[in-house]
Amino acid sequence: MATLPNCNQFSINEAGCDEAGRGCLAGPVVAAAVILPDGFQHPWLNDSKALTEHRREQLRPLIEQEAIAWAVALCTPAEIDKINILNASILAMHRALDALEVRPGAIIVDGNRFKPYHGIPSQTFVKGDGRFGNIAAASILAKTHRDEIMRNLSADYPLYNWAQNKGYPTRDHRQAISIHGTTPHHRLTFRLLPTQLTLF
Repeated sequence: MATLPNCNQFSINEAGCDEAGRGCLAGPVVAAAVILPDGFQHPWLNDSKALTEHRREQLRPLIEQEAIAWAVALCTPAEIDKINILNASILAMHRALDALEVRPGAIIVDGNRFKPYHGIPSQTFVKGDGRFGNIAAASILAKTHRDEIMRNLSADYPLYNWAQNKGYPTRDHRQAISIHGTTPHHRLTFRLLPTQLTLF
């Protein structure tokens, strides 16, 4: 696997941003912002979806140790229901950027939607998590931190199997919703069941 470079078309201290959990029925949307040192390389560094869970978990402490700065933030299901998942994803990214200990000189974001952040130059890249190392690192941190949250929630709500399905719309998750109803961690504005048209 080729090593992914940072974009670095704007400046040094370029932060990569990505989110995890956008398509889930339950749990928060989690975003990460990562500033990697120039020349950071690892043969596994790639879009988190292209990696096994084991490799993601192995890369997480390495990224956190080697990054110039990193931060993870979230938006709750209630916030998602209030402002919609797109706005919640961007807000979570802004919160992650707020939490960085180093102010970035530029921001690059996976996807095609973002909102200006404190006048710092930014650019979106479709499939950026498979093109640039700092976005890939952010995707790994967002995914591993969110998976940890869902495993912890699963201890309190074992009937929904979140330790395995992580809140995504799997058959077992939807079957649990149909039998046991929703929890405070479900996104009520989402289509939770195939037969559901809307809750409102």
